[in-house]
Amino acid sequence: MKRFDLLSLLALTLVCACNGNRFGEDGNPEESDVPVEHGMIVLGDKLEDPYTVENMSAALASLYPTKADRVVLDPTDLYVRFLPSSDAQMERLMSMNLQLVDHPVDFQIVKEGDWYHDPEIEEGSITWQYAVVPADFVFPEGIDYEVLDECFIADSGTAAKSGDIDWEAVERESFRLTGNLGMLSDPVKSDPVPPCGRITVSDPESSSEPIGVKGVMVSCNTFVKFSRAYTDEEGYYQMSKTFSGKPRYRLVFKNQKGFCIGFNLLLVPASVSTLGKGTEAGLSLHVDGSSDRKLFARSVVNNACWDYCESCVSGERSISMPPADLRIWLFGSLDCSSAPMLHHGAFVEEGVIKDFLGEYVSLLELFLPDVTLGIKNSASSYSSLYLSTIHELAHASHFMKAGRGFWNRYISYVLNSFVSSGFEVYGSGSEADHGYCEVGEMWAYYIQSSMCRSNYPSRDCNFGTGYWFSPQILLYLEDRGLNKFKIFEALRDDVTDRDLLQERLLMLWPESKNAINQAFGRYN
Repeated sequence: MKRFDLLSLLALTLVCACNGNRFGEDGNPEESDVPVEHGMIVLGDKLEDPYTVENMSAALASLYPTKADRVVLDPTDLYVRFLPSSDAQMERLMSMNLQLVDHPVDFQIVKEGDWYHDPEIEEGSITWQYAVVPADFVFPEGIDYEVLDECFIADSGTAAKSGDIDWEAVERESFRLTGNLGMLSDPVKSDPVPPCGRITVSDPESSSEPIGVKGVMVSCNTFVKFSRAYTDEEGYYQMSKTFSGKPRYRLVFKNQKGFCIGFNLLLVPASVSTLGKGTEAGLSLHVDGSSDRKLFARSVVNNACWDYCESCVSGERSISMPPADLRIWLFGSLDCSSAPMLHHGAFVEEGVIKDFLGEYVSLLELFLPDVTLGIKNSASSYSSLYLSTIHELAHASHFMKAGRGFWNRYISYVLNSFVSSGFEVYGSGSEADHGYCEVGEMWAYYIQSSMCRSNYPSRDCNFGTGYWFSPQILLYLEDRGLNKFKIFEALRDDVTDRDLLQERLLMLWPESKNAINQAFGRYN
């Protein structure tokens, strides 16, 4: 697959067993069979929220008429919405660890989808962001907001002031009184427990068994009652709250290690895959190459990022991790990838990046990507997309080591040489500043090949060997004991071509002099 490697890197970086949960007949959380919808959510009628203080007070009076006068329900939470006007304001909200959703949660959903844009908000602007915050929440200055409802959610700590009241029963009564009885599950005799489940994906070239989607956020809610959890390395998750009604589940591709995978043609850094309603016991999901294309691609890229971050440290040796807030965009209509690292300060000429991103360039004004992955020809192949992502992540580590100055010249070379050479990827190797590309691509193709060897030993893992910069030099060194950690030590900002790379390796590792000279001499 051709790629314009503007350079990149993603920045990524529970073991929660489902003990004692309410299961189906087979003893497991419900397996999702709801088609994943990626269009805009279509809202229906506004619903009466059973969690408002007013409605919960009415339910309390209905079940405990003699106690209603003595137990005053103070708000535990506020249902609010924010209207950020810029990327910076959106980042401020996200940094506050809020569970933001782009649609109101007290409306009927006529048609599921991944995103919503308020028709009263101008296209190209950030839409309202809805959240539930503690009653004593301090609102950030300078960001428009509106308090929609004061709520009483019994799972909140302040609700435990009357131990002789069955708050789950009060909650169910409030659902009944507000006309939402059809949303409730049948009551059970045992104590309710939080939802749990497992999110998995197939990689048939490496394992016959499903593998976990690692560190991804699973979010669920009924009205304003939210809970969320991250999956562990095996894909298991468990929420912290219990639910009477049937929650609506979503996968949010903002990983536990920090990186975000976007986007849904909306101005939010992390993509959401809506899974629909499941049981209060939880929801499990398995994804493979025949599943929804976007969901599969997001799951694979997520796992590649996680695995790459894990591979960056071994004992006392380490490779620079990608930025902790890396932004990754997936493009289904492109077959090329890049790592411009725009969110982290790299600079690309406006005209060049417009030609590269086409119809999506308008989004750059609000949300700058670090990595773009074209999935047109690899969206159903786990290994192909996985290894392409690894390549870009290797660039990201290089960016962290060499800095913005190196990166800007690298990016400029790749883009400009593509045009000046008659659309030859990476140019001919004779253009000005070709050495930046030489070192960068040697490293990225080497890491791609090395991790391919580890994960897919039966396939051909010699990537990039037909190009003029000869990444097989570094594979040759690895085979002779000079591992990736030692090679990475040489990738400083002043190592701007193959000859300087050789010199720096000789200076750092004189005991490997013969192997270094043989490798570079062989392919020169």
